[in-house]
Amino acid sequence: MTVDVLRRPALAERQARVAVAALFFTNGALFANLLPRYPQIKADLGIGNAAYGLAVAAFPTGAIAAGLAAGVLIRRLGSARVAVASTILTGVGILAAGTSGTVMWFAAALFVAGAMDAITDVAQNAHALRVQRRYGRSIINSFHAIWSIGAVTGGSMAAAAIALDLSLGVHLLISAVLFAAVALVALRYCLPGPDTEPAADGDGGADRRSTGRPAAGPRTAYVLAALVVIATAGTLVEDAGNSWAALYLSDSLRASAALAASGYIALVGAQFVGRLVGDRLVDRFGQRAVARAGGLVAAAGMGLALAVPTVGGTVLGFAAAGFGVATLVPAAMQAADELPGLKPGSGLTIVSWLMRLGFLLSPPVVGLVADATSLRVGLTVVPLAGVVVLLLAGVLATRRR
Repeated sequence: MTVDVLRRPALAERQARVAVAALFFTNGALFANLLPRYPQIKADLGIGNAAYGLAVAAFPTGAIAAGLAAGVLIRRLGSARVAVASTILTGVGILAAGTSGTVMWFAAALFVAGAMDAITDVAQNAHALRVQRRYGRSIINSFHAIWSIGAVTGGSMAAAAIALDLSLGVHLLISAVLFAAVALVALRYCLPGPDTEPAADGDGGADRRSTGRPAAGPRTAYVLAALVVIATAGTLVEDAGNSWAALYLSDSLRASAALAASGYIALVGAQFVGRLVGDRLVDRFGQRAVARAGGLVAAAGMGLALAVPTVGGTVLGFAAAGFGVATLVPAAMQAADELPGLKPGSGLTIVSWLMRLGFLLSPPVVGLVADATSLRVGLTVVPLAGVVVLLLAGVLATRRR
């Protein structure tokens, strides 16, 4: 008979978990402080929709341009230091974007902020996975849930600043200083030493890259490509909620403006719940089974909503999609970080970098399909993403003891 024994984490490991959670929280909150101020920035700059669209595209462009540098920086400086430094620089870039006087300066500042955000994303996930290996059980999904809390907090801060009639400069300076201070305090409690130490006893004492798969070779390349697709599928579904849920409900299904907003809220809320329970599900059933079940829920839920279009059914469909993809990005990042034959941080960096293409390419692709047919047809990317996950989830790990 096999008995699973969970080692109680040491004080330093528990402190490191709180520190990483703080970094995820700040990462979610920083950019969310800027988003609600976009209309004011657009009005202050006196620019049209086309110029505005090109300017805000600088953020994901910067993320893609700088994303591959994260692995090199992590190996040289350590994931904790890189995460904290890039968090501070993200805040500086957002402050510069909010106080810019020209559209060129606005776009340049967003480019820098996006680049720093991409590096933060990789570094904080690398350190989160390092803490998880010390714990010997899944905790990565809880960090992503805390990121969602940070995003809601940042948006609420921006709403309060607008209600109080705070200037952009004052508001974003408070945000940058506050979250820089949080990040610097968190750094003190992150795990010391390099990011390449072997796993703790709770993880079986195996080397951190031991996944039961063959060493480096064509198989590694295939697995990495599959992980990129799985992560991108998760971002496609998330972007469908961000960009199209309210529009589909209001224009295609004639829902009221207040009710149309519930599609996005349902997706994000269900995704948050999925991440809260995701670690327990992963520990019990394994990443592979959870991803397959999630892909099925997303495909069936949203597929049924599109096949029989009603307002209530569509809101439930978006909720099913959000819940189904909740663990996909964390799972792909973890699996990529453990791939054999790659330098520390390389797999995680590649997945994080390429999945951002989903955020960049998804809106125009769905828009083109919608213009050629209908938005209902364009949103079939959501159930199709679920089917893709079902087909590729075999590259993820089964349950580990």
